[in-house]
Amino acid sequence: MSHSIGTASVPYPIESVDNALRLLQLLHEHDELGVTAAARLLGVAPSTAHRLFAMLVFRGFAVQNARRTYEPVPDHLRRTRTEPALSDQAAVLRPLLTNVMRALDETVHFVVLRGTAAFFVEGVEAEHPLRVISRAGLTMPAHCTAAGKAMLGHLSPAEIDALYPRGLPDVYGPAPADLPTLKRQLASVRRAGFAVSREEHERSVVGTAVSLRDQEGRLRGALAVGVASARCPNSRLPELAQHLLDAAAAARPLLSQLGALRGGDTTRR
Repeated sequence: MSHSIGTASVPYPIESVDNALRLLQLLHEHDELGVTAAARLLGVAPSTAHRLFAMLVFRGFAVQNARRTYEPVPDHLRRTRTEPALSDQAAVLRPLLTNVMRALDETVHFVVLRGTAAFFVEGVEAEHPLRVISRAGLTMPAHCTAAGKAMLGHLSPAEIDALYPRGLPDVYGPAPADLPTLKRQLASVRRAGFAVSREEHERSVVGTAVSLRDQEGRLRGALAVGVASARCPNSRLPELAQHLLDAAAAARPLLSQLGALRGGDTTRR
């Protein structure tokens, strides 16, 4: 069996690699694709299509939107060759996440922005009986999560407009319904230094997050803590934010060292 590539062919294609590349091509052709449709077009089981999508999300080539379908990530939003790999960043940050978890007894995450989605890269789950379980490996709409807002707060109004050319998707709960509302919220995030999402994406969950930058000022993601709403009055938010801010400050030189090892540039975003 051989697969054509232009006028050439590959006599022994690696099926998993071939499927991943075909899926990436399909994403760019269709702009938006669900698991069922992708499985049909690829001729694979839905479970296989789901795993392929998960890998594209992890590598920064796709995002899952609020409709639970997938979209390609624009080239200018994908990480550069010199940006540290997510696995390297997660390994460096995990001790800091663990320290915050132990101090608060709440679940803590490292999150990155992928298009309009917040991708939860790493999580350290709390031991408290009434806790938020780890969301590591999941994507959520950025505009209605604390981590997403913390990162979106570093984008200009024009960049927000470009990111949401069709406006905000409808989601459950008291999330911002339109771009003017989101921009007002992001202005508040910039003033406060941290973001909050109270049951905007998930019932009974309150998220608090701060942006994560290296020493050169490059945005690397966000640190977020998830708390059961029954245990999170507004009076507790400053305490949660301060622990995250301290961890983010401790992470800055560590992330810069990773960038230096890869010959990273000093572009500020």
